[in-house]
Amino acid sequence: MLQDVSNGKVRSLELSPRQRVVDVQFKDGRNLRVPVFSENQQLLRTAEQAQVPLTVRDEQREDATAGLVGNALLVLILLLGLGLLLRRSAQVANKAMGFGRSQPRLQPEGGPTVRFEDVAGIGEAKEELQEVVTFLRSPERFTSVGAKIPKGVLLVGPPGTGKTLLARAIAGEAGVPFFSMAASEFVELFVGVGASRVRDLFRKAKAKAPCIIFIDEIDAVGRQRGAGIGGGNDEREQTLNQLLTEMDGFEENSGVILLAATNRPDVLDAALMRPGRFDRRITVDLPDRRGREDILAVHARSRPLASTVSLADWASRTPGFSGADLSNLLNEAAILTARRQQSAIDDAAIGDALERITMGLTAAPLQDSAKKRLIAYHEVGHALLICLVPHADRLDKVTLLPRAGGVGGFARTVPDEDILDSGLISRAYLLARLVVVLGGRAAELVVFGSSEVTQGAAGDLQIVSRICREMVTRYGFSSLGPVALEGEGAEVFLGRDWIRSEPHYSRDTGNRIDAQVRSLATSALDAAVAALAPRRDLMDHLVERLIVEETIDGDSFRVSVQQWEEAHPGLPPVQLPRASSVLAGQPTREADVEAAQVGVQAGILNR
Repeated sequence: MLQDVSNGKVRSLELSPRQRVVDVQFKDGRNLRVPVFSENQQLLRTAEQAQVPLTVRDEQREDATAGLVGNALLVLILLLGLGLLLRRSAQVANKAMGFGRSQPRLQPEGGPTVRFEDVAGIGEAKEELQEVVTFLRSPERFTSVGAKIPKGVLLVGPPGTGKTLLARAIAGEAGVPFFSMAASEFVELFVGVGASRVRDLFRKAKAKAPCIIFIDEIDAVGRQRGAGIGGGNDEREQTLNQLLTEMDGFEENSGVILLAATNRPDVLDAALMRPGRFDRRITVDLPDRRGREDILAVHARSRPLASTVSLADWASRTPGFSGADLSNLLNEAAILTARRQQSAIDDAAIGDALERITMGLTAAPLQDSAKKRLIAYHEVGHALLICLVPHADRLDKVTLLPRAGGVGGFARTVPDEDILDSGLISRAYLLARLVVVLGGRAAELVVFGSSEVTQGAAGDLQIVSRICREMVTRYGFSSLGPVALEGEGAEVFLGRDWIRSEPHYSRDTGNRIDAQVRSLATSALDAAVAALAPRRDLMDHLVERLIVEETIDGDSFRVSVQQWEEAHPGLPPVQLPRASSVLAGQPTREADVEAAQVGVQAGILNR
């Protein structure tokens, strides 16, 4: 390096005393770092003689500058962290101060609205609520004759019947501000928050009166006070007390209508249900056949249906379905249609969707084995008795296609709509129901014998036990007389699932009840066996057909049974069981018997 400096090949030198190196920059563009002593006099003299610039780096100043910059960055980070903490603390404080303020959802103006024409199947409830809309639009029409606007309207009905949809339709028809809030949003961790939110909600509503407040699932805060083991929830009761005061207290809530929905009206407090608070109680029940057809038509507006689809037919095949169930039915059918790459929803897609909802997902088909043949005899026993027993429901289909959950096959029935709408239960229908439900066990007894009977009828036996016990203890269809020995309802509070109350009858009466239940079940099984035993050849024929086809339509099955019965006129007629009863042996006319077949509840129909 010294030789290159002397020969004039070096352009500049830069000495770092602490690192003991010198950075050499040559005239040809090369750079080189050479280790040297921290104090090299020879290097200084050689550079001075060759007139090469030599720079000594001030490393102390650089260290001071780097330290200053590092300290400044540290201070800046500390300031930013402190600012974030202060901001978070302010948000927490604002949130804590805002616990008492309600957060209702206000329906925006100009947004998508629901009208009464979008709600179908509940015409009676719509007519009752139409007056509320008229009150809000033209109150002078009612105030001129001294009528007052109702303060509260309670919508009661099973889940999925359209209570919330009705409330949205009222808001869309009336054209007034619509506040919606769930009852569970009132109660929080802190004491007094629920009552404060109730006050804040009504304060906001009064500022925008006339308006509607909708509280969904009001039983969350409106339960009976002072109920439950160990006392009630004080915070919930304070919220309820504040709600009672706001609805009908010293201060007038003019122009504010409270709508509430619940499917548990039996647990609501009596003070909440009185006139002056909830002036009207509207029952939104399950739709009838015409109502189901209208609901299907509403949901079919946005879905392409095949020309062969009859909504009236599907309405008759879906008894007990709510509006939500029917919407889900068409949605599942649309999903199956898209999966099959079809352009329109046909009857096959709706039928598969109905079975998927009611019976579960389809499992792998059964192989032709002893199990499949046994299930076939079991289901044919049900289906055959459905066609033969008087007063039984109409057979819809019988299938061997298994379903997820252990269902190997099923025989589905469709009840008469007139019977279903009446809401009554006849003794003849229940006896026919017992015989039909025990048809699977009877078929196994006739074909395989008592030693080869399987547990496949376990679910059927539970249904039989329930029906028989209700006939004896609730309906008076036994020799015990026309007395109700057990009630339908149970204690809503006080641990109804693990606290069993003592029966209101003696032990001897209980033994007689058990004997009557066993007598009804045994008589029904005997009647089923007596009906199937002479028709063993018919059962074998239907089983072979069912194994091959795996699914037989109800109409086709009835035609086969009818043809067989006509070809064998000597077969004994199928009769209902003759159980010991005060009703048995009473002379009745055929017209009286026909008039007595007036209905059954949907819960007993669905297996």
